[in-house]
Amino acid sequence: MSAWLPGAPCTPGTCVEPPTAARPLPSAVLRLTAVAVLLVVGVAVVLTPLRTRVPAVMVRFWCRWIVRAAGVRVRFTGAAPPEGGLLLVANHVSWLDVPLLAAVRPARMLAKSEVRCWPVAGTLAARSGVLFIRRDRLRALPDTVAVIARALRAGAAVAAFPEGSTWCGRARGRFRRAVFQAALDAGVPVQPVRIRYLSGERAVGTAAAFVGEDTLLASVWRVASARGLTAEVEVRPAVPPGRHHDRRSLARAAEPPGRAASVVRHGHSGKAHSKNLRTL
Repeated sequence: MSAWLPGAPCTPGTCVEPPTAARPLPSAVLRLTAVAVLLVVGVAVVLTPLRTRVPAVMVRFWCRWIVRAAGVRVRFTGAAPPEGGLLLVANHVSWLDVPLLAAVRPARMLAKSEVRCWPVAGTLAARSGVLFIRRDRLRALPDTVAVIARALRAGAAVAAFPEGSTWCGRARGRFRRAVFQAALDAGVPVQPVRIRYLSGERAVGTAAAFVGEDTLLASVWRVASARGLTAEVEVRPAVPPGRHHDRRSLARAAEPPGRAASVVRHGHSGKAHSKNLRTL
């Protein structure tokens, strides 16, 4: 089993509850249109030389607008992450996690190497600074860690989802250790971020989850149709370099509070459903 490919048992049928309050159809369509317009604007910026001059604050606002346009309130708590080389890590629930993490601090995302070959999306990913990794080959792991460490030493922020797959939000997986070796090698802090999706003010909801055999279109529509969704982003205290001397203890220190569920791994009996094909 690859160090990058854990599985999660979450599926839409067993974990994802339909929204208790749905938006009218015209309102949901309007929200989808707003998201599409913002994405087109972002793509246009990425494909022009102007993208190098876009201030980080504008990137953060654009990422927040993406989430708000989908009808999700956003609540950030905690201090701003440090400047310079930084490994941003978060639990993984939804496609919304990517803009939410970028709203904390714009960063180079990790993605599987196959994304580079995708029409349009591969070009956009490469132009936006995505770090491509080979997740199906354990022998490629040292080179992958070295690439990430090199970016961190150069002062970049690198964002990762160390669970390796999405969970429904009411359960979570363990953080995989490989990416934390890059932070140790580069001598940079680790910034843990906890992402939760609430239905109403307090109850943890699953409408935003993107798990199992769920399609992106189905997940986006579920989010746009739901009322009362709130994304709660907790920026926890950064773990400074030198506090942990091995990747196992560093990974555990960065995990969100609460008990992780057992991970269903590829190769065991039963099929492990997870959305581990976008980012780590």
